[in-house]
Amino acid sequence: MAIPDFQTIMLPLLRLGADGRDHTVRDAINCLADEFGLTEEERNELLPSGLDKTFSNRVRWARTYLTKAGLLESPKRGHWQITERGIETLKSGVTIVDIAYLRRFPEFQNWRSRSSKKTEDEVPKTAEEQNPEEAIETAYKGLRDDLAAELIETVKSCSPAF
Repeated sequence: MAIPDFQTIMLPLLRLGADGRDHTVRDAINCLADEFGLTEEERNELLPSGLDKTFSNRVRWARTYLTKAGLLESPKRGHWQITERGIETLKSGVTIVDIAYLRRFPEFQNWRSRSSKKTEDEVPKTAEEQNPEEAIETAYKGLRDDLAAELIETVKSCSPAF
């Protein structure tokens, strides 16, 4: 199985908090990795920057988005729990929680309008939805790889005296 994108993680993360208890982000990452049946290799796959694990990063972004919509809250650093709005969302029988769903909440709309001047339609889509950090890192890696290839071709085309 491929590592799920951060929007696919949102509903399972919300369901994980349905017990109303305080949860740690680390425990959520482990529980969700088990739920999605991720292999050890998939759990340890790094972002293009090599600085963070892809799945862990996506779980944290899903938590951020759900928190900004008021479905989760952070009682202290590294911890989260479901809110009354989150419980009501689950009770409504929702089958998909994604950015489109979260737009119905004014707090989420305010956060999105402050954090980005572009609309969703202006952002190029990829085969797999990426969170903002992944999109930046993927673009940076692509630019760096293109530059490296261009430099190699330039050096190869020069004379030995160069």
